[in-house]
Amino acid sequence: MITALLNILWVVLGGLVMALGWWLAGLVCALTIVGLPWARSCFVIGAFSLWPFGQEAINRRALHGRGDLGTGPLGLLGNLLWFLLAGWWLAIGHLTSALACFITIVGIPFGIQHIKLALIALAPVGMTVVPVRR
Repeated sequence: MITALLNILWVVLGGLVMALGWWLAGLVCALTIVGLPWARSCFVIGAFSLWPFGQEAINRRALHGRGDLGTGPLGLLGNLLWFLLAGWWLAIGHLTSALACFITIVGIPFGIQHIKLALIALAPVGMTVVPVRR
């Protein structure tokens, strides 16, 4: 119940705008052949950006205990290209939303979530979204 309430407040406090930003980046990536590897990630992280409470982003190597294509050297190259082309724009959007949330005491948890998403925006390759374990 609390998670649903936090997510509804989140949508109002910048979550919807940033989710639309992620989905726009995913659409642009999908329109180019070269950007297809990043497009799916943009849509997954966009959904996470819209409804983040009750979920967490985690490195796939830590989750599965082994590396894969996105967690090795190609993942590093993918993150570098992502950062140069779109990552820093999305990170700036999340940081701006975080600053706006930090104005009020109630907004502080939402600002912290925006900062976490800004870090994911800088290097999303090799990450996956999973439900929070309790």
